[in-house]
Amino acid sequence: MINILLPADTYIVVNKTILTDKDRMLLIMLYQPIIGSIATNLFFSLWSYLDKSEILSKEWTHHHLMTSMRISLNDISEAREKLEAIGLLKTLVKKDSVNKYIYELYSPLSANEFLNNPILSTTLYNNVGATEYKKIISYYKVPKIITKDYVDITKRFNEVFESVPMGSIENMLNDIKSKNNNKLEVQSKVDIDSVLAMIPDELLNIRSVTRETKELITKLSFIYDLDDNACLDLIRNSLTLRRTIDKDALRKNSRNYYQFENNGKLPSLLYRNQPEYLRKPTGDTSNKAKMIYAFETTTPYDFLCSKYKGNNPTKRDLSLLEYLLVDMNLKPGVVNVLIDYVLRINDNKLNKAFVETIASQWVRSNIETVEAAMNLSTKEQKKRKAYIKKNTKNIVDTPDWFNQEIDEDKANKEDQQKIDDLLNEFK
Repeated sequence: MINILLPADTYIVVNKTILTDKDRMLLIMLYQPIIGSIATNLFFSLWSYLDKSEILSKEWTHHHLMTSMRISLNDISEAREKLEAIGLLKTLVKKDSVNKYIYELYSPLSANEFLNNPILSTTLYNNVGATEYKKIISYYKVPKIITKDYVDITKRFNEVFESVPMGSIENMLNDIKSKNNNKLEVQSKVDIDSVLAMIPDELLNIRSVTRETKELITKLSFIYDLDDNACLDLIRNSLTLRRTIDKDALRKNSRNYYQFENNGKLPSLLYRNQPEYLRKPTGDTSNKAKMIYAFETTTPYDFLCSKYKGNNPTKRDLSLLEYLLVDMNLKPGVVNVLIDYVLRINDNKLNKAFVETIASQWVRSNIETVEAAMNLSTKEQKKRKAYIKKNTKNIVDTPDWFNQEIDEDKANKEDQQKIDDLLNEFK
């Protein structure tokens, strides 16, 4: 069911959990790299509308939310969907002349639950990189204290307290606030029950397969794009002598299978275009801002396809894209700038050695944003043009965004048409 959100639509916020300052740190460190800053700020904004008891908010309009956050209604809808998908928010709507929404807030997972969730931990790793991921793990690790020379003298409950007769209190305990997480839902294309039914009873005790094990299979099938046959083989290879599924072995076997099928690469689940936290804030109407937006919101694959005028890119060029994204760990928007830059200065040829030389320089320069990539390219191109003028008097073609007029606040009609034509290639 498609719901079109309007500024006049109202909402109330209902707290279905207990939120603390520790949750703020979890949201910033673990969730924000996945859902982006706008979605994180939306959660914080909804949280701030709760009453003093942090249970319920007053009724507000979405126009108020737009003006207080200074973002568009489309941005609110997109951010809300990210919060829903990752389990932080549940949305209910009542259709009327003015639609009424209820936003239910849920707690983030604990660090232990988050980092042991195969979907969330893999996505976080792919978005922040190995170095930052290790720092996050280190932050949440509990230091090991050797206690072998100590004796546990902790008192039991009955050693301290006595039982005293009193009236029934069961009816007083309804609707007490508690810490609640919203389940992360993933729809798998694998029919898990059918797959398990194909394994003989002498190999697998079907009663030993818990709901948690089935959920793990569902998540692994999503992460590693497994079908029924692949799942069946992986489960059979992960069985123990006790006729149970070794979950650690299943994780490892699934990862090895994916790497074997994909030349040693691991999956990247999210942000196939530029991560939101590395994007330029909207609102600027200059030519350069429009070019930045195009590079940021287009996947490298779609960008390369546009250069092929609708035809499929070659395997060699797709392999080069994968190399830039995975091995060089360049951000998608930066890769788009790099591809555009090389094609224009190298006679529409993507020579791997040439691309690798430039990519290595950008990695050393810690280039992560589109704007930084464009600025560095502009600087390098000025040097290149000066060298060519001095030695050959031939000037190669350069990207449109090298034009000196690009810093003007407004685009003229001719410039505007060029930008619009470029953006249309990516629709």
